Amino acid sequence: MLTVGPVPTTRATAAPSSAATYATLREIEGRLKSIRNIEKITKTMKIVASTKLARAQRAMNESRSYGETSNKVYETAETAVPEGGGKKLVVVCSSDKGLCGGIHSGLSRWVRRQVPGDFDIVVLGEKARAQLSRTHSKALQLSFAGVGKEVPTFADAQAIADQIVQLPGDYAEVEILYNKFINASSYEPATIAAFSEEAFLGSPNFFSFEVEEQTLPNLREFALANSIYWALCEGHACEISARRNAMDNASKNAGEMITKYQILFNRTRQAVITGELVEIITGAMASAEM
Repeated sequence: MLTVGPVPTTRATAAPSSAATYATLREIEGRLKSIRNIEKITKTMKIVASTKLARAQRAMNESRSYGETSNKVYETAETAVPEGGGKKLVVVCSSDKGLCGGIHSGLSRWVRRQVPGDFDIVVLGEKARAQLSRTHSKALQLSFAGVGKEVPTFADAQAIADQIVQLPGDYAEVEILYNKFINASSYEPATIAAFSEEAFLGSPNFFSFEVEEQTLPNLREFALANSIYWALCEGHACEISARRNAMDNASKNAGEMITKYQILFNRTRQAVITGELVEIITGAMASAEM
């Protein structure tokens, strides 16, 4: 327990306290320097994210036409999961980068909240893979790294879709999980449905489309690539926006800490100066009395 003692009256007893104060000053000065460096980094990252956000939003708006077109085909054909069900595949669209709040954790929580069932998982990005491997390691069938470094392209989505359709499992339904962009400060997990060849072939209005059965696998892969491209672009825009907000909050917190430590540093330095003056006056008075 700390107690407050009287002001020292001799130089010998004041020296240890003064030395400790000097050490405290150096510690405070070191922390101030570290916090200022952190503030510079977070401000720079905020500026970079703000610059990238406009480009990410532009790519997101362009990608929506791809995914919405595939959805209109399914809606017109009245495609649904065949009765009797089957195994479901969940494609989680994450990325490799952090420092963007809980954007990746939200997708992992969504998967964990699902009713336990017979479903497999494909993860795009290292962040969600690391989180889901602790709880759904047996369900992980495929994972992709290098996601989120640049704005997603349709070629990336096509390569991912090509690997997914080659999985040995016979999936009746594919559900693409991604972060849906609401505005520059909010997002939420959402899903896009993709269906198997059997589901599309069994659609009530399938014959309204002039599609030959031998081209159906290509149509299914193309529709899957469209949806993945849409999900990746939406998730990328959410990630950039979340990173900008996170760095803005971090910069504000660093500024508040700098203010507090600067006040503490000034008060501690003033206490050191006052203590030294007391020692000088006490020493002068002692010399005069001798």
